Amino acid sequence: MTGPPSARRSSRRNREADWDRWPVRDYLAENYRQLHPVDVAVIRHHSAFYRQFRPGRIGRSLELGAGPNLYPLMVASAASRRIEAVEPSAANLAYLSRQLAEGPDPSWQDFYALCRRLDPALPVTLREALDRVVVVPGSARTVRPDFYDLASMHFVAESVTEDFAEFAGLCGAFIRSVRPGGHLLAAFMENMPSYRIGSSPEWPACPIDASLVRSVFAPHTTALRIIRVGKDRTLPDYGDTGVVLLWAIRRDISVN
Repeated sequence: MTGPPSARRSSRRNREADWDRWPVRDYLAENYRQLHPVDVAVIRHHSAFYRQFRPGRIGRSLELGAGPNLYPLMVASAASRRIEAVEPSAANLAYLSRQLAEGPDPSWQDFYALCRRLDPALPVTLREALDRVVVVPGSARTVRPDFYDLASMHFVAESVTEDFAEFAGLCGAFIRSVRPGGHLLAAFMENMPSYRIGSSPEWPACPIDASLVRSVFAPHTTALRIIRVGKDRTLPDYGDTGVVLLWAIRRDISVN
């Protein structure tokens, strides 16, 4: 297990980064303008998760720290009647709002074609799928506890702080966002140090691995399933070693 950043040096916390200036264009260019092998692996994993629910089974779902990545919203659109994309960054909120109002960028169509092949219950078009999405300014600090039937989170808790305790706290807020018995789905970058996107300043990150994720989630969940996807060499080298994927059910007890 990789030790918490605070054990190695003074750690930057989430509030110390200017997330309103997140480099959306560079981030999409580096990661999401084409399907990469890791995207295929994550979408396959998530599609299997969502196929356990009949269409429309989930009344209200959360995408915590949605960012500009649309495929988590795509895969949720058959099971979920309402998807709240909660996001604190002004730059990401602007991008998400444009995608919903003006239609998604053409580069997302290949992602959606894969999603529909894996789950034919999805709406026929990506635009229809995104009709279920509501963009909500907010963060883990503002999200309502015990409110959602399902919550997902992608590359957020480990990618916004260097402080392990804050990482665990963000995961705790994520767990608490669903009612007891609610479903959780998440993806984490494995062992990623603080990183750069394009020519932007360095963004804080907390290197974690599957064992660390398990230690944070296991006390508060049941049916916990964690798998690892290896490093994708077609992507920029941010220093990570792969991706950790999780699904679980919140225990019927309070999360401390």
